[in-house]
Amino acid sequence: MSNGLPILREPRVRTGRRTMVYMGVSLALTVAGLLVAYQLYDVHINPDKTLNAVLVEQLTSGWNHLAGGTFTWVTLASEAALLIIAAQTGFLDGPRVLANMALDRWFPAQFANLSERLVTRNGVLLMGLSGFVMMLATRGSVDLLVIFYSINVFITFSLSQAGMVRHWWQERAGDPDWIRKLAINGFGLVLTGSILISLTIVKFNEGGWATLLVTGIFVVGAFGIKRHYNGVRLQLRRLDSIVEAAEAEAKLVPAVPPAADPKARTAVILVNGFNGLGLHTILNVPRMFGNTFRNFIFVQVGSVDAGNFKGAAEIDDLRAHTENEAARYVQFAQARGYGSKAFTAIGYDVTSEVMKLAREASTEFPNQVFFAGQLLFTYETNMTRWLHNHTVFTLQRRFFLSSMPFVVLPIRVDA
Repeated sequence: MSNGLPILREPRVRTGRRTMVYMGVSLALTVAGLLVAYQLYDVHINPDKTLNAVLVEQLTSGWNHLAGGTFTWVTLASEAALLIIAAQTGFLDGPRVLANMALDRWFPAQFANLSERLVTRNGVLLMGLSGFVMMLATRGSVDLLVIFYSINVFITFSLSQAGMVRHWWQERAGDPDWIRKLAINGFGLVLTGSILISLTIVKFNEGGWATLLVTGIFVVGAFGIKRHYNGVRLQLRRLDSIVEAAEAEAKLVPAVPPAADPKARTAVILVNGFNGLGLHTILNVPRMFGNTFRNFIFVQVGSVDAGNFKGAAEIDDLRAHTENEAARYVQFAQARGYGSKAFTAIGYDVTSEVMKLAREASTEFPNQVFFAGQLLFTYETNMTRWLHNHTVFTLQRRFFLSSMPFVVLPIRVDA
């Protein structure tokens, strides 16, 4: 429910609370009913069968052999179907968690993007591959897999409760009921934390150590990815130092801005937000080609990713933001005496949308060359190439296949 809150119907918080009540009541009644049934039919542990299988067998022991056997198998088959459905939550919420982590740069940014099926790109594939690897590594051992699950699920429970305790402590000045709420989550933290510690100690030699090792590797990897993105962000801030000066210059647009001449030499620049990377790309064009180009045309596509694919309002905000950022580039170019125009769109497949806009721009301005900036790392590694998907090079190939000139301008980043 926590992971799925962004896709619930408005008002989301109220809908989520109501759903949690329904889930809690239904699960409580189910568990309570099973516990009463276990007592009534004196169900004991059987190492070869589940408790529910023992319960159903004892329940139907006085029935006709065919009817009892049929009822037992139908019941167990229904439970198996429910478990299969429950297992799909890993493919539903796993990619969503990855997307949230990618948006916060704890995981590669590409996992925040949506595929053409409007699901998190590569997320389902990663979940399936990880499950397959775990099955091979554990040889399908249910005992070991249950230990992996149990320890990790109480790690998440404990972290969630700790986060809520911290939240209510920070909100103590504005929420008069903060003590009661903090006490509830504090009790949950003590409960889940004690279970986690005891479970880890008891099951340490039976696979607990492997759980902590695998989970620890993922945690260390996430911190390493976050550190890399933070370093790149610091470097990009140096590029963004010219944004303020560019905004001041953009205000100097003449009362009658220069018109874009469709027959003049035109530089069509692919941008993504009004930032240092885009501005350096613009400034590099006349630096390398002199006064060859008299028009500066801008193409920008707003990416519909897991962070904004939540409803019509978010999509409208993304469209307005995309148009506004492109308009700032147009004003900047016009202030420098160039004819300028912007082509914008939003979509989940950025590459395809860029190609559509590029064809529109090339039709209106046939004497054009396309430009895009690409971050160039001084010490590039395989990890760097993986964390930055280099969409520009994919675009360059597609432009070449479409017989459209495309120039990649390097923007150096010392990271």
